[in-house]
Amino acid sequence: MRAHQRVASRNARFQQWQTLLTNRQKRQRAGRFLVQGVRPLTLAAEQGWRIEELLVDDDRRLSRWAEEFIAATDATADAEVIALPADMLAELGEKDQEAAPELLAVVAMPPDDLTRVPITADFLGVAFDRPTQPGNLGTLIRSADAFGAGGVIVTGHAADVYDPRTVRASTGSLFGLPTVRAESHRDVLDWLRGTGVTVVGTDEEGDTDIEDYDFCAPTLIVVGNETVGMSSGWREACDRVLSIPMRGTASSLNAANAATVVLYEAARQRRAAK
Repeated sequence: MRAHQRVASRNARFQQWQTLLTNRQKRQRAGRFLVQGVRPLTLAAEQGWRIEELLVDDDRRLSRWAEEFIAATDATADAEVIALPADMLAELGEKDQEAAPELLAVVAMPPDDLTRVPITADFLGVAFDRPTQPGNLGTLIRSADAFGAGGVIVTGHAADVYDPRTVRASTGSLFGLPTVRAESHRDVLDWLRGTGVTVVGTDEEGDTDIEDYDFCAPTLIVVGNETVGMSSGWREACDRVLSIPMRGTASSLNAANAATVVLYEAARQRRAAK
């Protein structure tokens, strides 16, 4: 393994890493966040995300995967390697010391630029309006990636895309699927103007069942806040509002689960049309 520095105490530098976990404003100001796990780190490297620092366990021999990841000439060539005691890595990894990660990465955030989401002839995207739960946001990103969406847009005052809970729930999909934050629905509508993309909302009181809508057309699916649904601005912007036919006593689904069902239906229709 290439030469590295050591941080053995909870000094100012360690405290800076801690703020990347716990302080959204400071995380945003720094433009960096912490990532752990084989799949997320591998995808971050493969997709060209800038890895700035690698934090490694100074108390044990690293796995072959970790050694090869650190030695990678393209993805991590410019990353500073810093060794920490296992208990400090466990703290940054939000785990017990026995389950401390062997490797953490400090990764730079890409710009929140809607043009990162490509609008193609078969465009399928998701806008999540003011999500409050990082786990829901991460799950939706994962589902959008799995069912072929071209990107996720998070609008309004919302859970942070780079919250550690969001990153974990996405299981790496955050690094493979463009996910962009926008201040309001107006920014998204301006971006879509003239593209021919249809905006469809999701609501238990929707006027069209999802199997009766043609998802083969270019479509942006709008998913509302977990408690109050879509904002009035998004509702007015929708060309159609879709509902999921359900049986049983449940009147609605968790927002991320509802989005997953709609995305599956879109993917099913598009496969059938080929």
